[in-house]
Amino acid sequence: MGRYTDPKCRQCRRIGEKLFLKGERCFTPRCAVDRRKNPPGETVPRRRRSSDWAIQLREKQRARWTYGVLERQFHKYYEMAQEQTGATGDALLQLLERRLDNAVYRLSFVDSRAQGRQIVGHGHITVNDKVVNIPSYHVALGDTIGWKTTGDTLPQFVQDLTDSIPRRPVPPWLKLDVQNLTGQVDSLPEPTEIDTGIDVRMIVEFYSK
Repeated sequence: MGRYTDPKCRQCRRIGEKLFLKGERCFTPRCAVDRRKNPPGETVPRRRRSSDWAIQLREKQRARWTYGVLERQFHKYYEMAQEQTGATGDALLQLLERRLDNAVYRLSFVDSRAQGRQIVGHGHITVNDKVVNIPSYHVALGDTIGWKTTGDTLPQFVQDLTDSIPRRPVPPWLKLDVQNLTGQVDSLPEPTEIDTGIDVRMIVEFYSK
């Protein structure tokens, strides 16, 4: 499967704000958005009004890059959201939030969604005590997310990763057990509980054309 291999900071600079794709680095002075305000590839910023299509495209790209999915997969999520009852945009965000790599990130097990994708892909995460190595796996109501143990102990790198847990507030739809380093899906994510700032109305308008 293809994946994005260019610098992630270029994506943040293209959007013009932090997408927090590199974890803790985004909170330091080394963040590229703080050091270089202009979009990548432009030496002299041009002052012109963006078209409606450009604004919609930018919002769609913001969602794609935030959750780390490619265009083909993102469009598939949109088609799945269309088949569900209720608002298409809200259903789209819910599908993206329920990805296992995102749930691992939301539980503060990792610094970024990219790191969560790597951890899941390497088989270090379990769902209901079974190893799941598919980052796009959708967690369901009542699922328990945990770490794969070696014997009765966690690997040292897991202990290092989770030493400062929780790093950030855990959303209400997840319940974190700090003592056992597990998380449970208490409810399905609501639009008001998702703090990405994505305007899903723009995404729906983009694909409706």
